[in-house]
Amino acid sequence: METMGRHVIAELWGCNVEKLNDIKLIEETFVNAALKAGAEIREVAFHKFAPQGVSGVVIISESHLTIHSFPEHGYASIDVYTCGDRIDPNVAADYIADALEASTRENIEVPRGMGPVQFKQEKVKVL
Repeated sequence: METMGRHVIAELWGCNVEKLNDIKLIEETFVNAALKAGAEIREVAFHKFAPQGVSGVVIISESHLTIHSFPEHGYASIDVYTCGDRIDPNVAADYIADALEASTRENIEVPRGMGPVQFKQEKVKVL
């Protein structure tokens, strides 16, 4: 193993506004993303804000997936952090971006546990 973990920070723009405000859909999407990546789910907690927005976390044995949505901007900030080398966090991050219909996404992968932070990969996709 090269790192203790891989942390994908995803910026999602141009998302489906209704989906960003749908707590049930977001929770289901995050659970499915974790499973698709091969993670083992431990706990799930999501909260709907008034008048809009959703925050949540799926805790996995390998670490976590999180979201904070801003429907008024068509934007969501996503974190997918996995420990070990068995799971690719990009699989989950890409699944989430597709499910939320993001027209623009930027994934930055940060290796964790290697000393000073260095960006490992950056991917920008405009649909």
